[in-house]
Amino acid sequence: MTERTRLADLTTTRPDPIKGVVFDMDGLLLDSETLAMDALILAAKDLGHDMPMAFCRRMIGVPADGCRALVRETYGEDFPLERFFALQEEHLRGLVDAGELALKKGVEPLLDLLDKLEIPRAIATSSSRYRTDHHLKLVGLFERFDAIVTRDDVSQGKPYPEPYLTAAEKIGVAPADCLALEDSNSGARAAQAAGIRVIIVPDLLEPVDDVRAKALAVVEDLTVVRAYIEHAAA
Repeated sequence: MTERTRLADLTTTRPDPIKGVVFDMDGLLLDSETLAMDALILAAKDLGHDMPMAFCRRMIGVPADGCRALVRETYGEDFPLERFFALQEEHLRGLVDAGELALKKGVEPLLDLLDKLEIPRAIATSSSRYRTDHHLKLVGLFERFDAIVTRDDVSQGKPYPEPYLTAAEKIGVAPADCLALEDSNSGARAAQAAGIRVIIVPDLLEPVDDVRAKALAVVEDLTVVRAYIEHAAA
């Protein structure tokens, strides 16, 4: 594990006000990335392929079209792409419906704080509308966001800025006044391209150097983010 930013490092100066927060979903709010990776491996196995976990992790935070391109480049034009991703969706739904989906540490206390401070919040995710709504309702978070932007709502997904720009617009907050919370390199790049300050909470992947250099901080979990927002509002 690489070095993390401590709360003391984040609170040495008074940060600019935070008027809105935009969250990623998978790997940030929901402990779902491992389930998604397992579902990819199971889907490949159904089709007679051994898909390494290292390859699956390359798809973290990448929109569907990017994932399809990656699989096609690696496994060839004859690979049954649509069947593969349909099977992955089936396996993931089975894992989720079996009770395997959990919240990441610190999610509910952070949302409680945003309620208290009356700070609007949105989700900007690379997942589909169906998967997003299903997962959020299952864990009781669907009603806790003012806006939800999925890959179905934009023409260009992460790492392009459109998901974050759309989310900021929907909650009526200028990008410069927002805070983005991300776990992936692709998502962090999208927020940075949108002109939104980013705190990275890594899940399965560590941020690469250029993403880390542009991030406000890289922290262990969302409890640190909660303390930072409290400090910004004090």
